Amino acid sequence: MRVVIAEDLFLLRDGLTRMLEAHGLQVAAAVDNGPDLLAAVTADKPDVVIVDVRLPPTFTDEGLRAALEARRRMPGLPVLVLSQYVEQLYARELLAGGTGGIGYLLKDRVVDSAQFVDAVRRVAGGGTAMDPEVIARLLAHNSGDGAVTALTPREREVLALMAEGRSNAAIAVQMVITERAVAKHTASIFLRLGLQPSDDDNRRVLAVLAYLNR
Repeated sequence: MRVVIAEDLFLLRDGLTRMLEAHGLQVAAAVDNGPDLLAAVTADKPDVVIVDVRLPPTFTDEGLRAALEARRRMPGLPVLVLSQYVEQLYARELLAGGTGGIGYLLKDRVVDSAQFVDAVRRVAGGGTAMDPEVIARLLAHNSGDGAVTALTPREREVLALMAEGRSNAAIAVQMVITERAVAKHTASIFLRLGLQPSDDDNRRVLAVLAYLNR
C-alpha cells in the first residue's frame, strides 16, 4: 500500500513515516505543503493520502484544499485528515464527494500505532475512520436535519459507531447488545436513509456519508 503524507511538522512527519513503514506500508512521499502534495499524488498515484488541514504558508485550509484538488485529479482518492482541530466546514467539504474512503482523526487522541495503521488501511480500502469527537461535533451541528432526526436515538448511536469504522460485533460489545440487534438497527438505518440493497460494506460507507454530509 502506497501512502503520501502532508504534514508541516518535521518530527511528526518523520514519525508517521517510520511508524507506517514499520507496519509494512510504503510511504511514497512525505511533504510539508499543498503544492508538493499535489505533485506527489500526480507522480506516485498513492492508495491513500494522510493530510493535515493547516499547512504553510497561511496555516488555514491549504491542506484540505490540496486534498480536495487531489480528489478532483484522482476521483475516489482515499483521504485521511489528521488534525488538531474539528473543522466542521472542512469535514463537510471532504464528505461532499460521496466517493472514496474518508477519515478524520484528531492528533492528540491518536495513542496507539496499531489502531492508527488500521484506520489508514480501512480508509484506503474505501471505509471510514472518524474520531468520536469529530462525529459528536458534526452531529451537534447537524441535529436539525431531516435525515438525522428521522433516526431513533439508538440508530444514531449505532451509526456514530459505524462511522468510527467498527464492525457489527464491535458495536454490539460497545452497546452491550446482541449482534442480531445491531443488524436490525443497521437494516433500519439503511431503510430510513433510502439506501437500496447492495454490497453491505458499500452501504455502510454510504450511510455514514449520508449521515455526516448534511
